[in-house]
Amino acid sequence: MERKKASDYPQELLNLFDKYVHGDIDRRSFLDGAKKFATATVSATAIWESLRPNYAWAEQVPRGDLRIRTEYQPVDSPQGNGSIRGYLAHPAPNPQGKPTGKLPAVLVVHENRGLNPYIEDVARRLALENFIAFAPDGLSSVGYYPGDDEKGGAAFQKVDRNKMTEDFVAAAKWLKARPDCNGKLGVVGFCYGGGIANTLAVRLGADLSAAVPFYGGPPAAADVSKIKAAVLVHHGSLDTRLAGTWPAYEAALKAASVSYEGYIYEGANHGFHNDTTPRYDEANAKLAWGRTLACFNKNIR
Repeated sequence: MERKKASDYPQELLNLFDKYVHGDIDRRSFLDGAKKFATATVSATAIWESLRPNYAWAEQVPRGDLRIRTEYQPVDSPQGNGSIRGYLAHPAPNPQGKPTGKLPAVLVVHENRGLNPYIEDVARRLALENFIAFAPDGLSSVGYYPGDDEKGGAAFQKVDRNKMTEDFVAAAKWLKARPDCNGKLGVVGFCYGGGIANTLAVRLGADLSAAVPFYGGPPAAADVSKIKAAVLVHHGSLDTRLAGTWPAYEAALKAASVSYEGYIYEGANHGFHNDTTPRYDEANAKLAWGRTLACFNKNIR
């Protein structure tokens, strides 16, 4: 499939797709709305297909990369759904076969589709940067990510949202307590995961050292004073629904004397870091990722 860019689509169409992604409308409603953009050679269904993720594009770090080690790991979650399974990635032992020593750890939280290949690749990217990365699958209680984003979105709606939050809290605590962790924990999340990154900043207090939400919903203003982590917020300027929440969140962070940075990326859509869809914005994604690594190296290294 030819790789398209956001600029190849009318913004109205991208906004319509955003509503579909977030469950505000179903596929039929999206297709009905997309008909006005269809042509004699490109149907509404073809437009929908072109906007869906292509996970072959996201593999920046191959699964078999010998510089890292990966495995799936279950974690007990008694306050959540009983357990949650995640994808663990960490640097491989050095050439002498010796362990890498204690390393900082980063929890990676997916969008509202479950642990898809893009999120697993993000975990591998972090492992290459000398972090222990753990990406839990919030769909563990309903059979894990099903290999298809539309099915993943449907499965996501079946999981009790409060219990899923507790699953991520349990995963974060497990990761921080690992014997190969240096005791410093960060979290990065995307979309739904961005909201969870903010939630964990509130819930974990001093047990979390850095939170990096990409286009995530902010916590309640009354809870911001509980945050002890450094916070780095990323939003796309065209993602007006979520970018519009930043001024109030920034004011609350400032009032609570929380260490923070926040950026609105001009011309970027929601999901601009996700390199599997046309909404990916390479320049802004690389800039935001560089800032993310700098935040983690400063606060959890």
